Amino acid sequence: MNTPEMIENSLVGEHIVLEPLRQAHAPALSIAVCDGELWKLWFAKVPHPDLMNDYIAQALLDEQNGESLAFAVRDRHSGEIVGSTRIYHWQQAHRRLKIGYTWYAKSTQRTGVNSECKLLLLKYAFETLDVIAVAFETHIDNNASRNAIVRLGAKQDGILRHHQLLADGTIRDTVVYSILNTEWPEVKRHLTNGLVNNT
Repeated sequence: MNTPEMIENSLVGEHIVLEPLRQAHAPALSIAVCDGELWKLWFAKVPHPDLMNDYIAQALLDEQNGESLAFAVRDRHSGEIVGSTRIYHWQQAHRRLKIGYTWYAKSTQRTGVNSECKLLLLKYAFETLDVIAVAFETHIDNNASRNAIVRLGAKQDGILRHHQLLADGTIRDTVVYSILNTEWPEVKRHLTNGLVNNT
């Protein structure tokens, strides 16, 4: 496993590159999101391809406000953009942040892309940004996401009941997980070993 490094502000791993999100990524992301029609997942916040420019514009505005760092996920072998993710709700004064807004083309799911993506982001968060905690939030009914977060080594903190009103009018209960800086060394070993064993 290569050590993640910043190359032109990208986080580079063995199989993927996390490139700072730009409007130029919109066409490729619009193609990726159609692989599985991801915007139809009622429990996830995934943009419709026609709204990709607005999605990116909002992410960049949050970035300008110092609240987030958004990335496009590129497959190093195929060169294709396969999804997006971001660091958000970055509370610099409290050294905390969240990782989310993550989605991948259906053909890329369950391939190890998510594990390497999270390894790169967590390493950057704990070892470069020097945060003391990284949180993850997901819909209480999104079992695939909940299982993936637990597999990372995150621990459940609790459930925010009636946390959000969704576009379809339903009310979302949100499950919150976190990884602490004291837990990071073990989580890092776990993720790194898992990626090595899957290659």
